[in-house]
Amino acid sequence: MTLAIVPSETSPVPLSDLVARDAREFGVYARTGGWAFGLMVARSVRPGGQGADETPKVSAKEFAELAGCSPERVMRYYKAWDRAADDGLVPHFEALAPGQEVELPDADVWLGYYVSRSSATSERGTAIAEAAEAEGIRPTKALEVAENPTALRAAILADPSTARAARSALLDRMREDPELQAELARDVVRTDDLKKAVATESRSADRIGYVRQIAESGQVKTPAGQTIDAPVDLRQEAERHLSLLDELEEDEDTGEWATEAYDTMKSLVVEAVEADPELRVQERRTKFYSSLQKATRVFEELTFDDAQDFYEDDMVQRLEDLQNAIATAITALRGARGNHPEG
Repeated sequence: MTLAIVPSETSPVPLSDLVARDAREFGVYARTGGWAFGLMVARSVRPGGQGADETPKVSAKEFAELAGCSPERVMRYYKAWDRAADDGLVPHFEALAPGQEVELPDADVWLGYYVSRSSATSERGTAIAEAAEAEGIRPTKALEVAENPTALRAAILADPSTARAARSALLDRMREDPELQAELARDVVRTDDLKKAVATESRSADRIGYVRQIAESGQVKTPAGQTIDAPVDLRQEAERHLSLLDELEEDEDTGEWATEAYDTMKSLVVEAVEADPELRVQERRTKFYSSLQKATRVFEELTFDDAQDFYEDDMVQRLEDLQNAIATAITALRGARGNHPEG
């Protein structure tokens, strides 16, 4: 019977030098991220303006050939290190020699300096960088987001605060981009839920505007369309409702509050008109003229040039009834004029 010999804790299997090296390199990268590779470039690639006879360092092209990658990739690490050196996070190239070790920043800081693509030098990249600087953030952060729209989409879908920031940015962008305005407008009208939401918000905005107009101008439109000076108590009530609306948080639904304020003001306007005899008469007169103008306009739009093509007895009957109604109205108005004190 052959017994298997199992290594005990007192006699461990010898550790492979290759495994140990991998573990050390993995640990360095886990702590420093891209800084570890940036240091390799910074201490081995000579800065611009420095000749080959002045330093043992090599050009970015030579380093890339030795590394088996493109010079452009090497230069992205080079530029990232240069930006960090300008900020005082790492030593400048001139202070580094091949093989030299230095303390490196945390891994998550690297992405703030490294741009994975050459987009920063394009016209688009320049515009993004300028906008980032205006917002007070590093251009590299904005460029990184712009280079990964899928990640941006995922963040917007998953995180409400990111979605709100995106919404705010889109609104700012639309003010200067008519084409984007048109595209979003088309998207809205083609989506039933969005179309309904826009209609609801528009109605709320109109109602708030009605209350604000009374509070700020001191004037109000009557149901018949007259513009009159709002009574003091009516204006005060409008100001009260407006202050309540203005105190609502941005994410609160204003619809219910707007409807209550609007309905209240409408009722108060009707009461104010009815309480003033002179205003009440003027309101009815205005309403009558408005209805008369609409009826006249509708009748004037009727054409009878080809009546023989669509003639029906019912049409004549309706016109005769209308004629009788008009005659009765004329008689009533003439009678009223005869009874009018100034008639």
